[in-house]
Amino acid sequence: MHFEFEREDAVFRTEARTWLASHLVGPHAASAGRRGGSRAWERELGAGGWIGIGWDRTRGSYGNRAASLTQQVVWAEEYARARAPGRVGHIGENLLAPTLIAYGDEAQQRRFLPGVARGEELWCQGYSEPGAGSDLAGVRTAAVRDGNTYRISGQKMWTSLAREADWCLVLARTDPGERRHRGLSFLLVPMAQPGRIEVRPIRQMSGTAEFNEVFFDGAVARDVVGGEGAGWRVAMGLLGLERGVSTLVQQIGFAAELADVVETAVRGGAVRDPVLREQLVRQWAELKVMRWNALRTLGASGDAGAPSVAKLLWGGWHQRLGELAMRVRGAAAVLGPDDWTGDAPYELAAPQRSFLFGRADTIYGGSDEIQRNIIAERVLGLPRVER
Repeated sequence: MHFEFEREDAVFRTEARTWLASHLVGPHAASAGRRGGSRAWERELGAGGWIGIGWDRTRGSYGNRAASLTQQVVWAEEYARARAPGRVGHIGENLLAPTLIAYGDEAQQRRFLPGVARGEELWCQGYSEPGAGSDLAGVRTAAVRDGNTYRISGQKMWTSLAREADWCLVLARTDPGERRHRGLSFLLVPMAQPGRIEVRPIRQMSGTAEFNEVFFDGAVARDVVGGEGAGWRVAMGLLGLERGVSTLVQQIGFAAELADVVETAVRGGAVRDPVLREQLVRQWAELKVMRWNALRTLGASGDAGAPSVAKLLWGGWHQRLGELAMRVRGAAAVLGPDDWTGDAPYELAAPQRSFLFGRADTIYGGSDEIQRNIIAERVLGLPRVER
């Protein structure tokens, strides 16, 4: 593994750190470190050229800065360390845009990339369905050609940011005569279609509703990426992009969570328990391994198993961290804040939210079982699982 920062990266780091310090003020400072960001913050990032710095490493053709791979890592690290607001533009920047650059035509790139780079258009991802979660080849949402457009009918589940998004990238079946991964297309669907698209929030046991159900009833789409019937190839390319530089951002957030758990253990005396102490050390060591693995695979091409390995590593790790945070807190883990009056549901503490949300870590984004099947079949060459 050879991954080193150069002098130019140090200059870039100083620029990024300075910009974040000067712009994380006022309402942006109030939302720093929170899970959800805002359109205003996306526009602020866009005006500074900080959205899409990895799209084009030489030109920055769409209003974004050009940046090397190491500089992308630098920006991700500084953003996470500044505890800047959560990104509501993540799907457009890190999933849609690289997919359009790889598979879209020039007209689609000119139409959609500048809006994402300016922080003006938000996206959501319509992949999972009630009967097709980790197994995307079971998609049943239908798209029927109607002249130069498609009419989409069906349901998507677990759609992040669907209530905020202007557009949705939808995997739908355009050829009903085909089965499994054949006959699928990758469509770009405007969300502002009253009466044709309905979004229902899914309330989770953590009390939040990041995910949504989306119902399509004749919704209209004009753009298909990669050509009709190429949806599986495009969708799999997008899933590979989902584990890129953003994985390192995620790990910095994980490190902050782990530091909070360690501080709680030291302050409350739980660290004196040899079993808990060993578990804390193990979490620290495994996080180091995840970082080294991410750096090793960053920028690599043709490694079919890398995204699945990364997902297996962080999903189980984060779930165990949530459990450990509860054990460290002891009986206090089940209590609300001291100032709760009982008149209304109280806001969960960060460790409580992490523990409850973490139950899904090994399921969403491709369950552990599916990831192991991918590694077994595509990397190790083992016989395919009967479906």
